[in-house]
Amino acid sequence: MRLVQVFVPQGELELVLETAASTGLDYAVTEETSHGEFEALVSVPVPPAAVEPFLTSLRTAGLDEDSYTVVTATETIVSNRTDELTGQFTGTRISREELQARAADLAPAASTYFILLVVSTAIATAGLLLDSAATIIGAMVVAPLMGPALAASVGVVIDDDGLATRGVGLQVAGLVVSVATAATIGWTLRGTVLLPPGFDITTVPQVTERISPNVLALFLALGSGVAGVVSLTRNVGSVLVGVAIAVALVPPAATVGLGIAWGDPMVVVTAGTLVLVNLLSINLTALILLWVSGYRPDRSEHVERAYGQLRSRVVVLLVAIALLSVVLGGVTYGTYQTAAVEHDVKTELEAMSDDPEFDDLQFRESDVAYELVDVYTGGQPSVTVLVERPPGEQELPGFADEVRERLEAATGVDLEVVVELVDTQRSG
Repeated sequence: MRLVQVFVPQGELELVLETAASTGLDYAVTEETSHGEFEALVSVPVPPAAVEPFLTSLRTAGLDEDSYTVVTATETIVSNRTDELTGQFTGTRISREELQARAADLAPAASTYFILLVVSTAIATAGLLLDSAATIIGAMVVAPLMGPALAASVGVVIDDDGLATRGVGLQVAGLVVSVATAATIGWTLRGTVLLPPGFDITTVPQVTERISPNVLALFLALGSGVAGVVSLTRNVGSVLVGVAIAVALVPPAATVGLGIAWGDPMVVVTAGTLVLVNLLSINLTALILLWVSGYRPDRSEHVERAYGQLRSRVVVLLVAIALLSVVLGGVTYGTYQTAAVEHDVKTELEAMSDDPEFDDLQFRESDVAYELVDVYTGGQPSVTVLVERPPGEQELPGFADEVRERLEAATGVDLEVVVELVDTQRSG
């Protein structure tokens, strides 16, 4: 339930009371004795779904816009009349005015926003370097990225240019700060005793996850956008949803920073594509869902303008996501190709170990060097095969070529094969 309190200007008490009565709401009037510009305070208990219709009726009736109207969320209302009120107004979404106020609150002051973002990015960067998923998720709890994304979308839908501009500005500046923070940390730590000599960030699983994104990454971003709007319009689970949105943005942005620190353009491009796709998808989902939920500007003459802005932004976002998805699709295909070669090599080596033609030889996959970039540059996969044989046994003539031919037939690609023979004796 909500408690709507209207500070009634002189001469407009009858207007407010008639509006409340016509809407089917109960009210109480408190006389104003300060002899100021307000003659009374009208308190109206309403269900959440009735706030927007009531405020719209007051505006339509001509209530002076210089007056104060305060909407307060109530903890508890003890009355048998609440069931009747709730049944009269169905719906679960909050009013447009509450939506605007909450979106503005979610976009914090710049100093607070950037302090929390730098701290969150620093923790996430440490989690990436330590390959600690728990540390990364913990960093997301303090990441303040949910607010700006939703504020930008709310501003467009209700035609609040200031809120929309602030939301977009905080998102862009936030990602730049996040990347710069991670790059600074990476550059500072690189070559120190805190990281092993020759440390390669691309070998860290948590980093690899962000530099080999595929089309399925869109589901995280789209789902986060939906959850963000639902949490905002229904006032539920905003902390957990904020974590989901931050997970889609901060770790890949930190990975971009690490790629800059290590001078690896492939890391920058792939992780950068992921963070941009996630950011755009969250905004796109929020825009569409807020409009479909029925939120509009408070004045009917502004609806067409808001719809025009919404339409143009949706088109721009869709085009940008489609272009970036080409990169995601390329990464998805390249990752599949490299994984398929590794799988086929492993399967064929197992089959060769069981093949009577090779007697007591045991084939082990030692290493498959086939990177994502090799798929598109025509780089030849290199396979190193470890073969265990009984002591003193001689290999067959052309043995390495035969192994290569078997593996090429299994994978369907040309391979460079190195065969390492090891005399092995087992006890028992």
